[in-house]
Amino acid sequence: MKKNIQAYSIFQQIFRQGHMAGAGYAFAAPAVILMIVILIAPVVVAAWLSFTDYSLGNATFNWVDFENYSKLISRSTYQKMIYASVIYVVVVVPITMGLGLGSALLINSLKRFGGLYKAIYFLPVMAALLAMAIVWEFTLHPTIGVINQTLASGCGTFLENFSWFQQGCDRNFPLWLGDKRYTLWTICFIGVWQGFGFNMVLYLAGLTSVPRDLYHAAEMDGADSAWDRFRLVTWPMLGPTTVFVVTISTIRSFQVFDTVEALTAGGPAKSTYVLMYAIYEKAIQQNLVGIGSTITVVFVGFVMILTFIQRYLVEKRVHY
Repeated sequence: MKKNIQAYSIFQQIFRQGHMAGAGYAFAAPAVILMIVILIAPVVVAAWLSFTDYSLGNATFNWVDFENYSKLISRSTYQKMIYASVIYVVVVVPITMGLGLGSALLINSLKRFGGLYKAIYFLPVMAALLAMAIVWEFTLHPTIGVINQTLASGCGTFLENFSWFQQGCDRNFPLWLGDKRYTLWTICFIGVWQGFGFNMVLYLAGLTSVPRDLYHAAEMDGADSAWDRFRLVTWPMLGPTTVFVVTISTIRSFQVFDTVEALTAGGPAKSTYVLMYAIYEKAIQQNLVGIGSTITVVFVGFVMILTFIQRYLVEKRVHY
């Protein structure tokens, strides 16, 4: 009789655990289904289409294996795409990090007007670049733009001793958005202007988590200067924030599109032909879904690699 009672109680426990597990799966099912439909399924479809020559509107398509991927390596247009994207990331990410950290440290040290400076530096992040493109287009105009007008005011002065400046005075100052020698660097400058305020906010959040006791302990150990306190306390404690800032800034830099679309349309001579604009041109404008999906898969691969690196660094605490 006792054995029957024990067996019955065990059966009840198993039934309850199974019932609770089933309820848990039922509650989690909508979120899992939504994740599959919105996140995973589009990536799988894009990966599958990247092995085809499918064009939007065609009833048939051909399986081309790795031909689309070989085009990314062999054709000069896609080589320029990779070059422009990498240069943009390499230039924008470290500069926005440095300016974001510097402005965060300065604002954090202020006793007054800190909130005002936060709002001013964060304005470019909130501004819609498609709207700001009008301002930038006017500012960078070759004849009536503020930048070239300011440079022209220096003609006839000692600045003409510099060969580049003298050439500008003798002929014309650069076409910032029309000369392939300057266009990519101009887009990088706009990216820095837009992005460093976002990094500033992230670093300000990181600075609030640094314990004040560490600064007092560092002072007792002989860290009297601001540089010593930054080097020994602030920078090591900002390790997790810095890893996150690098990851987010890199992904945001690979995602640059609106500036290029509004100001250069990928030109001149494909000098600003970045990843996102290439996807837009191939898949949306030209309906070449196969090659557009290939570029998308490359972009998703970059994002996944960066995400895994960030997770590894944070979990292993190798940034300390």
